[in-house]
Order: sequence, then C-alpha cells, then structure tokens
Amino acid sequence: MAADKAGGKSAVEVDGHRIALTNLGKVLYPDTGTTKAEVMEYYAAVSPVMIPHLADRPVTRKRWPDGVAAQPFFEKNLGHGVPAWIRRRALEHSDRTAQYPLVGSVADLVWLGQVAALELHVPQWVFDDQGERSNPDRLVFDLDPGPGITLADCAMVARTVRDALGSHGSALVPVTSGSKGLHLYLGLNGSMTSDEASAWAHALARAVERSMPDLVVSRMTKSLRTERVLIDWSQNNGNKTTIAPYSLRGKDVPMVAAPRTWDELEDPALAHLDYRQVLDRIDDMGDPMADLGRPVGRSLRTLRGTARRAAVAIREAADAAGVESAFDGPDPLAKYRSMRSADRTPEPVPEAGPVPRGNDDTFVIQEHHARRRHWDFRLERDGVLVSWAVPRGLPTDTRQNRLAVHTEDHPLEYATFAGTIPKGEYGGGEVTIWDAGTYRTEKWRDDEVIVVLHGERARGRYVLVRTEGSNWLMHLMKDQSGIDGESGGDGAAGADRSSSDGAAGADRTSGDGDAGADRTSGDGDAGSAGGDGTSRGARRSRGAPLPRDLAPMLASPGTLGRLGDGVWRMEAKWDGIRAIVELDRGALAAHSRAGNDLTAGYPELAELAEMLREHAVVLDGEIVALAENGAPSFSLLQQRMGLSKPRDVRAAAARVPVEYYAFDVLFLDGISLLDKSYDDRRRILQALHIDGEHCTVPPQLAGSPGDALDESRRRKLEGIVAKRADSTYQPGRRSGAWIKVKHWATQDVVVVGWKPGAGRREGGIGSLLLAIPNGDGSGTGAGALAYAGKVGTGFTDAMLDQLRAKLQPLRRKTSPVAGTVPAVDARDAVWVTPSLVGEVTYSEITRDGRLRQPAWRGLREDVPVDQVRREA
Repeated sequence: MAADKAGGKSAVEVDGHRIALTNLGKVLYPDTGTTKAEVMEYYAAVSPVMIPHLADRPVTRKRWPDGVAAQPFFEKNLGHGVPAWIRRRALEHSDRTAQYPLVGSVADLVWLGQVAALELHVPQWVFDDQGERSNPDRLVFDLDPGPGITLADCAMVARTVRDALGSHGSALVPVTSGSKGLHLYLGLNGSMTSDEASAWAHALARAVERSMPDLVVSRMTKSLRTERVLIDWSQNNGNKTTIAPYSLRGKDVPMVAAPRTWDELEDPALAHLDYRQVLDRIDDMGDPMADLGRPVGRSLRTLRGTARRAAVAIREAADAAGVESAFDGPDPLAKYRSMRSADRTPEPVPEAGPVPRGNDDTFVIQEHHARRRHWDFRLERDGVLVSWAVPRGLPTDTRQNRLAVHTEDHPLEYATFAGTIPKGEYGGGEVTIWDAGTYRTEKWRDDEVIVVLHGERARGRYVLVRTEGSNWLMHLMKDQSGIDGESGGDGAAGADRSSSDGAAGADRTSGDGDAGADRTSGDGDAGSAGGDGTSRGARRSRGAPLPRDLAPMLASPGTLGRLGDGVWRMEAKWDGIRAIVELDRGALAAHSRAGNDLTAGYPELAELAEMLREHAVVLDGEIVALAENGAPSFSLLQQRMGLSKPRDVRAAAARVPVEYYAFDVLFLDGISLLDKSYDDRRRILQALHIDGEHCTVPPQLAGSPGDALDESRRRKLEGIVAKRADSTYQPGRRSGAWIKVKHWATQDVVVVGWKPGAGRREGGIGSLLLAIPNGDGSGTGAGALAYAGKVGTGFTDAMLDQLRAKLQPLRRKTSPVAGTVPAVDARDAVWVTPSLVGEVTYSEITRDGRLRQPAWRGLREDVPVDQVRREA
C-alpha cells in the first residue's frame, strides 16, 4: 500500500481502491498548523474504532475545503466525482431524495479526509439489510452548557442522568463532544421507534431538570440557559444527527468527539481532547464505547493492519511533497518548554528537537522550596526525566504510602540542576539535590512502576501505583531481597527521623494531597493549575469528603454454569460478618451490612488505623474467626457478636481472635473508586499494602472457576465468589456481576417464634419457627413473610440461652407470617415480632417453601430483616 505518483498527482491504494491525494500541505487548522495530510492520517489511524460507530448510518458531512478559518458547508447528497466504490443509500426528504455515503472501510474515511470533511454527523438509527430505516439502536443525550457553565458541571449532570437511568445507567457511555459539552450514549434493543425514544429521553430530561432545577433545563428557550446545562433530548428525532464518536471538530484546534470513561468525568479539570491525545488513548485503553459499535464484517486485527498501512502510505506521500507532520512523534518536552522561558529561569530549557538517549538508569531527588516544600522524584526514561512531586517525601518504612503527583517530563540536564528559580516564575523557589544515583527497573507500565534505587540516602525497592488521573501512591516494599547494600537505607527523600510523619517541614495543615502546590507562582513540579492540572488533582485528594455508611455490594447466588462471557476473578467466600471500614487519617469506624456499629466490638480493626494513618480510605471486607484447622468458623464467631462492654469484648477477643480480610477499596484520599473496574480497585487495594497480624488482603484463588471451587473445598471454605474483572461497585445492590457459589446450601431466615422444649430443653426453647420473605428478590422490597418450617438442631446451650434472652421481649399473640402455619407447628407456638435474622443449612426447599433438614448456624446480626432473600 505504498504511495505513488501519476500525472503529477499523489495517490494511495487502500482496501484495493486508488485514492487521489491533492493539496496535502494545505493548512486546515491555522492555529495549530494542522495540514490535510495530518487530517487524513488521523482518519486512517482512528478508523478501526470509528467505523463501528458509523457503519450502516447515513453520513452528513461538514466540509472546510479552505480550512476552519473559512466558511464551511453541510453536504448530504453525494454529488459528481464521487468514487463509484463508495457505498450509498437513498433517503427521501420533503423536497428531494438524497444519496448518502455509508462508511464501512478505511478507504471510505481516507476519502472523506481527502475532501476535507472534518465533521461527520450521523443519526441514532441504521439502514437494515433491505435498505430501510430501522428503529434506533442507541439513545443520545446532548448536555449543552450555557453561559457560565463548565465541562465539570456537565459531568455532574451526566452522573445524575446515569443515576436516573437506574440499572441501565451502567451501560451509559460519556463522550466529550470536542466543542462545548458532553454526549451520553445508551444502547437500545430496537424495540422503540425514534418518536418513542425521543419521548422517553424527553421524560428523563424533565425528571433530571426537576431534581436539579438550578443547574438543568430541558427546554430550548435561550433565556433559560444562562448558568444551566441544557439536556437536548431532541437529537433522538429520526431526522436529526449528532457528531459521530471520534469525528474531528471544525474548531480553531483539531479537537475530537472522544468517548471517555466515568473515572475521567470525576476529574474537575476535565477537558476536551485533541486528535493526538485521542490516538494515544486508543493505544493505551482501546475504545470505551466499543460495546455500542456495530459489526463491520472483518476482524479488528485486519482493520488495524489496513489502517496502519494507509497511514504510512499517506505519510510517505506527504514526505514526498515536503509536508511535515505531527505524526512524526510528539515532542516529550513540549509541555516543559511551554511553562518556562530560558531568559527568565536558570533551569535548562533545551531547544525543540530529538531528545538524547541514555541508559535509563539515572534517578535524582530534588528538594524544592516553593511556597510549600516538597520533593521531586525523577527517573530517566526514553530520553527524559519522568517526574513526580512527592509532597511529604518518599515513604520511610513499609507501613507508609505517600501521595506522588505525576508532573511534566523534564530534560535529562535537569538531573544536575540546583539553584534559585525567580519568584513569579513557574515553580519559583530554591532547588537542591537531595540525592542522586542509579536505579534498576523491575516493572514499568502506565499504571504501575517498580524500581530499585541505589543512592546515598534513598536505597531499596519502591513501587508507584496510579490511583486517579495524575495521582499515584508510592510505597517502600517489604521485599528487599537482592538489594545491594543497606536494605532501605534511611527510608526516603525528605525523611527527617525526628519528625513523626517522616518528612521534615511537611505542612500538616495542608493534608497529604496539597503540600508543595504553589498556587501563586505556579509550581509545576508540585502540579500547579498552570501546568498539567495536577494541583487540581492533588486538591481533590483532600477535598472530597469520606463517604459514610456505604452499604456493601452483594453477590447473587448461582453455580459455575451461570458464569457467562467476560473475565472473572475468583475470591474465597468467607464464612463471617461483612464489614465496611471507614478510615480517616487515623480515625476508624466500622459497620455491618445492617448498619450496626462494629467498631468497639472488634478491636483488632485498630491495626488498620495504624497501617493507613496517612489516608482517608473506605474498605470492604469480612470479619472471620478461624478454627484450629485454619478454616473459618461461623459458630466460633458467634462468641464475638453483639458484645459492647469493653471487658466482655477483651475477654472474648482473648478466647476467639478474629481476622479482617479486606477484599475491596471504595474510596481513597478524596477519590471515589465505585465506578472503577474490579481489576483497578484490586490493584489499588494491593498498593495499600495492608499486611498486619489481624488485617490483610487475602489472595485471589488461582486457575479456572472449577479449580477455585475445588481449592476452596480443600481448604474447608464456604465456597467462592466470582467477580467480573470489569465490574463496578454498586453499594447496596445484589448484582449478577458477582456470583457466589457455595459447597452447601445456606439460607438467611427470619425468626418468627419458638416451640417450648421438652426433656433436657424443658422450660426453654425446643425449636425455632422460621420464615422467608416470599418476594423473588429482584425488587427493592422483600415481600410478606412466608412460613419456612422449624429448626431444632445445631444449637449449643449458650446459643439457646442467648436466643431466649433476645426473643422474650419480642413476644406477641398472633403469627407474623402470611398464610396458614401447619397445626402441628402452630400448637403451643410462642410468636415473636420478626426482628431477628439467623442462618441455617438445609438439604432442599420443598414446593410449599419448607426447609428440609435445616440446622441452625447462628444469628446474623449483620443482616437486616428487609434484606433477607430466598437463596434458591
């Protein structure tokens, strides 16, 4: 697919079609110097992810043949001179029938770039196989900001729209439009007409407007839109179009309608993306909107190969014409130079050009006295110094995690820089070299870096893990095997052992997320707003309040056969009490699934407050008591439940110590992690290095789901929980993204009465009368209580005494269950108000809802009555 020349014109062959190339050097975006050749290269490069969002849709083009500074025009009909191989479909309008192009190949997009069709607009419906207009396959909300409204405000409204959609909200995909606002796309199954889809979208827009009247408007009246976001639902009309995902925009700068993740929308510095940023993102993360794309009749690998060859051929043609291209590779120091002037700062400011290459083994730590002191940690990589600002200094021991804010790359010459940056200049203040030396790379990924430092003062194995945006965590690893010399040295840069927090001069009043940020002079190394936006990210780390009383996400009961498509991670199912732990820089609170306060009853949790004393964190996990064989024992755990007096707690803890197994992290240092994937949350959880005597992060179970279930049986565990790798965390919801598979059948039950005992149990409880809500578990309400039988085995004398003490105050005259209780069970029954929940094992549930061969396992004070559901 090489470029050729014929008759003085360049041409490329793409998908077997010869495309003439003209005016490759014409500048279409004067402010950035972006040429038509670069536009064509972009459309060729982006085609593998863009074509599925264009396929089978009529494309309206907005063309700028003379560049964005000139007047554009919309083009619907295909005129003369269009290649015969361009597929087309006819659409009838009130005054004419127009032939629209259909985009299904790399060649189609390259041709559109050649005719300077910068913007591509499509409807939310597609042509069917017979060439007829089908019902819409997706819905779109256009969040259009009025005067005084920011993109971050639009993101806030987007989250509200997502929440208003309920269970459908998880499938909603945000797109920064590349112009002003946001688009939100939701896939449809084709059952609604365009009119019905518009009406549904209109109703939802009105509902959001009612919930946020000061910020949202759903009517088009311009006078209503000042300082409000218009939710434009009307683009679902079958005759209207919306800018296509990945289309360029005809603005001063070549911005793109770019699909985004919900994590990105949390960033208060959210911004539109240009075409180079979009291509970098695709290389890193693929297409966030891929699930809404249409099949295009060829594999993604084939598309990518064709796209790559087409882009190379266009570049060759541009080179032959003497046209320079940004696709020659981004300048890694462009941002650094844009922040500094060589005639005003003593810092090295090299001229633009190829960067020198070293051995990727140099590190430097510079102490930077800007408005607030911080330490700059820099690692040589690919000809630049990759840099992080560490406000409180590198961690001094393995129990600490330190915030590290990723900043702009610095030139290699900066490794020897020390001096005074003038006040008022970017990063103004004194810079000294605190330590320098060599390092060895053990892992280098976009979200995790592990290096071994060999310095005079900083020595050892360190890990950096990205948590959100520019924010990373830095940790001194426990494993220091194979480190030459003193393991860990004196800990880290900036460490003053006389200071309790391990960093000399750290400003405690500013918290962990803001030290070193110079808002006046623009301290780029600490991430000021004048640089790459990292001070905004740092401010977030202390600004968002720690959420209180989150309800845990629940797993749905199932079997291995219920695991469908997708990647699943296997965890042990622990036979204990679910506990959400809130840690706010040393202050700890814990609550159960029922909302009961667990803090005083389980002093072992205090270990977490020490390990994570520098952070604001919310963890999800299980409190477990282990038997002598190392297996969880729910009966042992009963001895720890319901205690509140300190003396009783201490005595019980001495007899039955517990473990806290943290298996999820929901919030970290001002950042909600609920919308991150399971894999991302797990990576962040492991980066916290929770590893104490009583509190730890248990490993996942290896192998296939069957292997994991076999392993859990061997270890005498309750079973496994399979969690989708891409699942978000849904507080309080029972989700099919988490499936629990047990070795034996268990059921939460509501105690509705008891039968008096006989013989050895005379005068006490002989058996408990049980009920289960008769709802199907899919709704929010549990339904009326249906009788489920009685249980008379599995009790210890201590359990029976405890139950009698709890049930006596709850006595009532009538049965609380719906329907008739068998006479033999109702005779002599003592009925109680249904407020206690327990757990039983059983062999099966009969057709009339009775538990066969039940055995009592214990009270479930962590489960409220209204959350009891039938498991089978």
